[in-house]
Amino acid sequence: MKIIVCVKQVPASSNVDVDPVTGVLKRDGTNVKLNPYDLFALEMAFRLKEDMGGCITALSMGPSSALSSLLETVYMGADKGVLLSDRVFAGSDVQATSYALKCGVNKIGSYDLIICGKQTTDGDTAQVGPELAEQLGIEHASNVISVDSIDGEYITVTLNLDDVYQTQKMKLPCLLTIEKDACTPRLPSFRRKLAAPPDCIQVYTADQLEDIDRSKCGLKGSPTQVERIFPPDSDTKQIIFEGDAETLSKELYSILTSEKIV
Repeated sequence: MKIIVCVKQVPASSNVDVDPVTGVLKRDGTNVKLNPYDLFALEMAFRLKEDMGGCITALSMGPSSALSSLLETVYMGADKGVLLSDRVFAGSDVQATSYALKCGVNKIGSYDLIICGKQTTDGDTAQVGPELAEQLGIEHASNVISVDSIDGEYITVTLNLDDVYQTQKMKLPCLLTIEKDACTPRLPSFRRKLAAPPDCIQVYTADQLEDIDRSKCGLKGSPTQVERIFPPDSDTKQIIFEGDAETLSKELYSILTSEKIV
């Protein structure tokens, strides 16, 4: 089975700089990590490979610093990684990102299954996976909690839709986005790190992707753009009351009512 897992490098904390002109995050390669939700997508792919055999390719779009995250996927169990890195892709919204990833998938070639994390911790849209499926013209299922069976040309999965679980059968190839409770991700292996070949990660620029339309990439190809990003105001103010239980309860009730919480 040929599996492609889409991953992304994200800021490791909420203290990030924003370009005041474009409104996009500044990604300088420091204080970054592999998107936590993608770890569950990778683990699901590893388990499918262990059961059925095949090859896993991790696909990402980003600056050259994203190489470290792709190498981490190899140390965890991916066979190889592909990075789409070009200034043309900078500032991409969901639509432009999914289009670039579609071009990356076409560059990789044939596949049976594409797996994505449910969402990213920087964008939080949970839309790239489904939009990539639409770009490729394949079926997709979101919020997948388990892969129940793969029988010939079909795959059966269970979806967690908050108040109900739904079983869905789809024809391969298709795309899945994985819930965080689907599995427990494994750690990178030092043995796999030592065994990883030097050419396990391939980097492609926009010019190396066949039939790419640059007008659909980056800020130019993004119908939505961020107007303003700012960190939430933090308030560490403290109020300390002293007294017996009756006095403290009255003070607390007074505060809750004045703030219209109760």
